[in-house]
Order: sequence, then C-alpha cells, then structure tokens
Amino acid sequence: MPEAGTILQIAEGSGEHVVHFARSFPHLTFLPSDPDPAAGESIAAWIAHEALANILPPIAVDAAAGDWPVQSADAVLCINMIHIAPWTATEGLMRGAARLLPQGSPLYLYGPYKRDGRHTAPSNEKFEGWLKGQSVDFGVRDLADVAACAGRNGFGAPQVIEMPANNLSVVFRKL
Repeated sequence: MPEAGTILQIAEGSGEHVVHFARSFPHLTFLPSDPDPAAGESIAAWIAHEALANILPPIAVDAAAGDWPVQSADAVLCINMIHIAPWTATEGLMRGAARLLPQGSPLYLYGPYKRDGRHTAPSNEKFEGWLKGQSVDFGVRDLADVAACAGRNGFGAPQVIEMPANNLSVVFRKL
C-alpha cells in the first residue's frame, strides 16, 4: 500500500474487507465500490456500524464499464472478483486502474489462479466447476493471461505472493 492517499476497492461486496483494511491502514482513505445496490447498502451499514473515519461512502462501479465515477486513486484493490465475473470485467479493471493510477502505484488482486493452464490445487479445480455452473463466463483465470492483460494496459510484471487456501496475492505496478 502507498504511504498515503486513497485506495479504490473494486467489487467490495459486503463491506467486511473495507473495514478490515481501514483498521489495518488508518493512514489511508478507502473508497469502496460495487455495482450491486444491495452490496452498496451492506457496505454503508458496515461503515456506519464501525464508524471508521477513513472510509468514504460506497459508490457504484462496474469494472467492465468504460467510465468510472472516480478521477484518481493511489492504489486499486480488487479481491475475489476476476474469477466470478466475465473476462470483460478483468479487461475493464485493467483499463480503469491504468487511467486512475499514477506511475509506480499498485493494482492489488487476490484470489485463485491457474498457472501454466493448470490448477494449483484440486480444490481450485472443483471451485472452477462450481463457477462454470453459475455462468460459462466465470472461471479461475490463468495468471499468465491476467499478467498479459495488465501488460497491455501499462502495468509491469506481477509480484506474486502465495496465500492460504490456494489463493494468490498479485500486485501489478503502473509503469
């Protein structure tokens, strides 16, 4: 995370992540977003309940959309989205983050990934079967494909950090 500034969270979901991060990084300001109005209500409820001064009111952002209601950010954080959204959402995430972020700023992704076209664990393969049952457009993405998309949008090679439950933290920096 940067030393200071605003962190845009894409596909925040319920609001639990933003509360966790706001507590952990009190020197940063968090702007949670989600395209689902019900998620926006849940985020607002979490913010009201926790009363943390470094969380802005949630906004609606569709990662795949061409225009986001944000002018800039010092980092973009996206947890557990790209596998449970169409690939166009990943492409839009990369384009949007590239527009908003200054040089050297991070785009942080978290979730399950394939490597070299293969699942990293049987549980991820089973999870992908469930995802495909929800929509043929969903699926555990190959890290090389995500990195190539990031590269086409002005990001450097990823820093990859192994995480529990066969997930990865993947950090791209704007070139």
